[in-house]
Amino acid sequence: MTYKGYTARIEYDDSDKIFFGRLAGLRDIVTFHGESVAELETAFHESVDDYLAACEKLGQKPEKPTSGLLMLRVPPEVHSAALIAAQAAGTSLNQWAAKALTEAARR
Repeated sequence: MTYKGYTARIEYDDSDKIFFGRLAGLRDIVTFHGESVAELETAFHESVDDYLAACEKLGQKPEKPTSGLLMLRVPPEVHSAALIAAQAAGTSLNQWAAKALTEAARR
């Protein structure tokens, strides 16, 4: 589930017969639960809205899951191979890496 740029990690608790979730990619802990998918989605939206309102009330900037800036350390031979692959594809290394990560994340 995604709402206002936040994505939820969802699990099912068989003993309590509920779905529960947590906002992914944040240090802050924001959780929610529901007995049905509809309840879960409503609780998710409420949790995001409550989190944003609490941050505003406290004068804090809400965490964002990602900034779009990704710094990686890879072995020099991987860096070289990626650069050659990007040049062969006629793209920048950044564009090539973004495409490779997008394809890998979809699997």
